[in-house]
Amino acid sequence: MIITEILARNSRVYRDKVALIERSPAENIRREITWYEFYASSNSFANALLNVGIKKGDRVVQLMTNCLEWLPIYFGILATGALAVPLNFRFESDKILLCTEVAEAKVFIFGEEFIERLFSIRTILESTVHTWVFVGEPKDCPSYAVPYHIFIQGESNINQSTSNSELSKIKINIEDDAALYFTSGTTGTPKAVLLTHRNLEHACYVENNHHRQNHDDVFLCIPPLYHTGAKMHWMGSFIVGGKAVILKGVKSEWILEAVSEEKATIVWLLVPWAHDILIAIESNKVLLADYNLDQWRLLHIGAQPVPPSLIKEWKEYFPHHEYDTNYGLTESTGPGCVHLGIENSHKIGAIGLPGFDWECRVVDGSGNDLPPGESGELLIRGPGVMKEYYKNPEATKKTIINGWLYTGDIARYDKDGFIWLVDRKKDVIICGGENIFPVEIEHFFMQHPKIQDIAVIGVPDERLGEITAGIISAKPGMTLTKAEITEFGYGLPRYKRLRKIIFADVPRNATGKIEKPKLRRLYAKDNRIEVDKLLK
Repeated sequence: MIITEILARNSRVYRDKVALIERSPAENIRREITWYEFYASSNSFANALLNVGIKKGDRVVQLMTNCLEWLPIYFGILATGALAVPLNFRFESDKILLCTEVAEAKVFIFGEEFIERLFSIRTILESTVHTWVFVGEPKDCPSYAVPYHIFIQGESNINQSTSNSELSKIKINIEDDAALYFTSGTTGTPKAVLLTHRNLEHACYVENNHHRQNHDDVFLCIPPLYHTGAKMHWMGSFIVGGKAVILKGVKSEWILEAVSEEKATIVWLLVPWAHDILIAIESNKVLLADYNLDQWRLLHIGAQPVPPSLIKEWKEYFPHHEYDTNYGLTESTGPGCVHLGIENSHKIGAIGLPGFDWECRVVDGSGNDLPPGESGELLIRGPGVMKEYYKNPEATKKTIINGWLYTGDIARYDKDGFIWLVDRKKDVIICGGENIFPVEIEHFFMQHPKIQDIAVIGVPDERLGEITAGIISAKPGMTLTKAEITEFGYGLPRYKRLRKIIFADVPRNATGKIEKPKLRRLYAKDNRIEVDKLLK
């Protein structure tokens, strides 16, 4: 079923029940809409797009931070048969320009946070973008744009049926193109991933199959909606008409307040946020007794490798929580092609088994399947695999071969058939002929009681080719010395020990992934790097 049809069904079946809640703790604002209001707002926006000439197959850019309007706008775009193009809200002007030009977007929807970033590129985009829609306070709307509420004004009344003859004439097939999602760009220039309505539908079934959401579950959504991760996890609740809470802000106390006050049962966290909550508990910054958390049944984490030590510590405070980790890519319509499974807590550290309706392989450089214990590239196949890299046939040809998506991640099977993520193919460090996988070292050091975060990269070395460098940040209020790190590292095999130690913040993107290209630019320019000076 096309997801716009699922929304229409939810409007009929759960008409006056709350669908979405927005919490903005910094401004002390809480807003909500029912399933009928969600559907009606979506149709209002779709009708407004049709009135400015949007047709099936056109592209519409959505550059917004999380808010109550985000999902109704997204569904409104899909309802017209156009392609939704959500952009990373951390993109600077050059990336916004690049992505919009690749998409050849005709309408551009944006929030107030992006006015300055659009200033230098708007005129360049006028050759394709003919309508700018501003989501924010009307008084802040730039002269070239139309405020959102005025844009949809008169198209429908949300207290009445919003269907009209033009919208009902649009026939969307399950194999039609639905959306363009740009990769996060942590490994270079973002690529446009073309997803179909079949891909989006499959995400609903995968997520619900894995976590068994029902109508009474409440999903707390914190990660950015522009990314496939947060939205596709939400779709497991969406398909059963479950309530979702959109939280603006990631402070530990805000997360716990939202769980407590909205009676959230399912929370998906990024690794840094889970770390922050544990640190806040340990330091008595938050007191668990102040919150009603008994109904919270499931914690799941994705978007990056999860240190087993993190989950072990989490279980000490939340022993009743079910836990799952999910692996996925934008090219696989987000998470779920591999998942641990809530019944497999004895395998924490693995990313798990092939997800619902997915197949996996681990292969060598020639495409031959590898036996358990040997590391190779992870391949996946299933209904969630993207259609293509948009306007990039060469990249598509290299990535999808005989229906198998080559992920670029190094993994291995264990004797029980569970898949363990070893590292990104591009992040492997080759030191004196030995392959070193940074994630293994990062997981090891995350067991240190003073370390808050760590990233391991390779830096050039004349003799060995590359050596390991660790960028490390300490927990708040704690100090770390090079000697402490070195001593702790004796628990690793000699060739995996850190040769360079840098105390600095670890940069992560909006989905929690370490921005290793940025670290390489900073610390691995050449073999003349003088890391010891950075320690002083």
